[in-house]
Amino acid sequence: MKQLLTRLEQASGLDRISDPIQRALRAVLKPRLLRDTLHGVQLGHPVHPALASFTLGSWTSAAVLDVIPRQELPATTLVGVGVAGAVPTALAGLNDWAELDHEQRRVGLVHMAANVVTLGLYSASLAARLRGDHRTGRILGFAAFGVVNVSAFLGGHLAYKQGAQVNQAVAQLHRISDGWHPVADISALPHGVPVARSIGEVPVLVYRDGDRVSVLLERCGHETGPLSEGRVVDVDGDTCVECPWHGSVFRLNDGLVMHGPAGSDQPVLRTRIVNDVVEANLP
Repeated sequence: MKQLLTRLEQASGLDRISDPIQRALRAVLKPRLLRDTLHGVQLGHPVHPALASFTLGSWTSAAVLDVIPRQELPATTLVGVGVAGAVPTALAGLNDWAELDHEQRRVGLVHMAANVVTLGLYSASLAARLRGDHRTGRILGFAAFGVVNVSAFLGGHLAYKQGAQVNQAVAQLHRISDGWHPVADISALPHGVPVARSIGEVPVLVYRDGDRVSVLLERCGHETGPLSEGRVVDVDGDTCVECPWHGSVFRLNDGLVMHGPAGSDQPVLRTRIVNDVVEANLP
C-alpha cells in the first residue's frame, strides 16, 4: 500500500488533468470572501474535515440501519442527508485542493474521483429507496460505503502524511525551549519591514512598529512559505503580512489569519525588550 501511494504521489501524468481543473476552480471560486469561508478562515480551522465528518457520519449510520430489519425510512433519510451534505463538503474540499502542491493534488485528484463515484452511487441509492426499491437501494448504498471509505483513507493520507491544510508551523514551536530567547537588538530592526531572525534553528519573523515588536514563526503554516519575504498589507486597519507563495494573510500583532488559503492562525511568540534587546518566549 505504501508503494502504491508513493507511485500515486509521483504520477506526474495526472498533472495534465489536475492543472486545468485547478485553473477552472480558481476562476469560479474567485470572490475572496467565498474562498475564505470555504477555507474556514472565520473559524480559525479548516472547514472541510468537519463537513466531511458530518457527511460520512450520515452514510455510516445509514449503513448500520440497512442491516437492521424495518429501518427503511430512517436509512433513506440519512442517505438523503449525506447526499445534501456532500455538496458543501465537496466545495470546501475543492477550494482547499486548488491551493495544494503537485504531489498533494495528485492524491487529492483520486480522492476527488472516488467521492464523485460515491456521490453517484448514493444518489442512485436514494432514488431507488424513494421508489420503494429498498433492496436495490441497500446494494447501491453498501457499494458507495465501500468507495467512500477508500476516499477517506486517501484523505487521511493527504492530511497526516502529506500535511495538506495542516498548520505546518505549529511543529516548529516544539523546537523552541521554554524561557526567554534573545532575538535582535531593537536598534537594528527597521521600522515597518518584516525581517527574518532565528531562535536556535527555528526561523522567526520580526516586525517593528515604533516601540512595539512582534515575533511570529517565519514559515507560513499553510505550505511553509517564507513570510519575511512577503509584503506588509493593511486589512481593515490592521497591519498584516501576506505570504509570498499562496497569498495567506496574517495579522502581525497576534498572528490571526485574515485571508486564506491558510485556515488557522500563525503562531506568535510573546515578546519583551530587555536592555534594548528583543526577547521572545513561547506563547
